Amino acid sequence: MARDYELDDVDRKILALLIADAKTPYTEIARKVHVSGGTVHVRMARMEELGIVLGSTLRVDYQKLGYGVSAFLGIYLTKSSVSDSVAKLLSKIPEVISIHYTTGNYGFFARIVCRDTQHLRDVLHDQVQLIEGIERTETLISLEENLNRSIQLL
Repeated sequence: MARDYELDDVDRKILALLIADAKTPYTEIARKVHVSGGTVHVRMARMEELGIVLGSTLRVDYQKLGYGVSAFLGIYLTKSSVSDSVAKLLSKIPEVISIHYTTGNYGFFARIVCRDTQHLRDVLHDQVQLIEGIERTETLISLEENLNRSIQLL
């Protein structure tokens, strides 16, 4: 499988439309890009095969589902060699919705959502801080998200 595949304008247009609305039917994308529906399907399959497209997701307003607290965790590791095992254990905590291995002071920077501050305390105290390899954490509670977007490809 060729890893040096370069996106062309058609690929970029297809991706831009799907980034804007992942539910857009391939037939509508084909009409807007001036190609056949089969071309869109083949191009998407190729980009998935190459790992350019990793799947599709649904954005959810967690607050409307009862998860009113969004927090970011700066996670200090005891040593960098524990990063894989820590990431694996963090990913098993349902409230953890993203994990980033970082440079700087933190080994990881994670985002978690909880019902309320007591739930946040329970997740931190009873789950996160019990993971072997985590030295300590710093928690920043988000008061409001003002922007959440993908980059523009065109």
